[in-house]
Amino acid sequence: MNPSTATQEPTNVFDFVSRLSRISFDSRFYNGSSTGDSPFVSNFLSSDLFKGFNDTKKHKVVASLSVSKSAATFLRILNDFNRAIRFHCERIPLGFASIRVASVDNKGLRDDGCGVLEEEGFPFNGVGAEKPKKVLILMSDTGGGHRASAEAIKTTFHEEFGDEYQVFVTDLWSDHTPWPFNQLPRSYNFLVKHGTLWKMTYYGTAPRVVHQSNFAATSTFIAREVAKGLMKYQPDIIISVHPLMQHVPLRILRARGLLKKIVFTTVITDLSTCHPTWFHKLVTRCYCPTIEVAKRASKAGLQPSQIKVYGLPVRPSFVKPVRPKVELRKELGMDVDLPAVLLMGGGEGMGPIEATARALGNSLYDETLGQPIGQVLVICGRNKKLTNRLLSVNWKIPIQVKGFVTKMEECMGACDCIITKAGPGTIAEAMIRGLPIILNDYIAGQVSGLLVLNFFEISFWQWC
Repeated sequence: MNPSTATQEPTNVFDFVSRLSRISFDSRFYNGSSTGDSPFVSNFLSSDLFKGFNDTKKHKVVASLSVSKSAATFLRILNDFNRAIRFHCERIPLGFASIRVASVDNKGLRDDGCGVLEEEGFPFNGVGAEKPKKVLILMSDTGGGHRASAEAIKTTFHEEFGDEYQVFVTDLWSDHTPWPFNQLPRSYNFLVKHGTLWKMTYYGTAPRVVHQSNFAATSTFIAREVAKGLMKYQPDIIISVHPLMQHVPLRILRARGLLKKIVFTTVITDLSTCHPTWFHKLVTRCYCPTIEVAKRASKAGLQPSQIKVYGLPVRPSFVKPVRPKVELRKELGMDVDLPAVLLMGGGEGMGPIEATARALGNSLYDETLGQPIGQVLVICGRNKKLTNRLLSVNWKIPIQVKGFVTKMEECMGACDCIITKAGPGTIAEAMIRGLPIILNDYIAGQVSGLLVLNFFEISFWQWC
């Protein structure tokens, strides 16, 4: 099957082509299907297409031209002209899964009359029942929690459905937007390190009139690139695990008429206080981790049929049996006998990690005995500067310093308690492992509500 894409052409181009095509051109179409379905028609293109991914039969269509000898010159001119248009015109991102390319009524043109289908480009996904559905998970590396949730969903899809689904994870802003929008993770890291700026950004963009107008303006600059990024994966299902991944993609899907063809779901990764950008009325489903978040979704205008309470996505490895602690400690280079503290600050290594590590280094060393009474495993995440500083210290107790790790369940399994900032994912994972939690930092906004909710209503951890 030859894949299909579209190129954009001005309306006057089609007027010119139409006038040329009237000169002794006779279009004949042969339908390889016995159903009588009529596919798109074009006077100067031929293509093999399938109808839709829900159909079990393939409908092959071949468009051919019959011209008189007197029109041969015009046919050659027409072909050359068509090739020039393909080369020079910008491409329109249309290759989404399950999209209806055209009908007999529009004669091979897009519904807006300014697109022409061509033979080469991106194939359409979901056109055969034997092909796996494609799932695209949208996230951003603003902290490690969003990626952890994305990977948890991806792993679960693989374990539950095998090859029935192909799952892709992408950082939509970093990978598919131009500068300066692709600097979102760096901007986030800068803002959270300067608390006042972060609070101004978080609360200043909370009103709907503010963030909706911001997204509308931003779409003007990034919509085409984001659309190409979505088209690259050709998803049947889109899952957002980040508050900034709803508005622009949904605007694109609505503009392309794909809202009913592609399932769009939001999986919220905040346990209590949520920024309003998490909620969008056009989503198919909004999966909330708690009843508190579900109430906020309802207040934001989502219908009860859109809201589902399913808990927080956690990697399946956390609910599987872990190896013996002694074995894990040997593998991590830790002492097998001393009590161990796991110290971390999320994927970016934020918070008072260094100060806490130095305090632990002093308190876990018995001056009377002249020996350590405990040890520390420090996870610095992507904070390479912090990693280097801690590695350069001459510690009096056993301390292992790691960068970004992917097997956090093993780090937790090797330790006896955890000191960390108030991140929803880390808290949920530690609770599953039965690890005592001490919180030493939090980010204003989405996490402050988490502290209030659980400290006063649940009281299952200690704030220090």
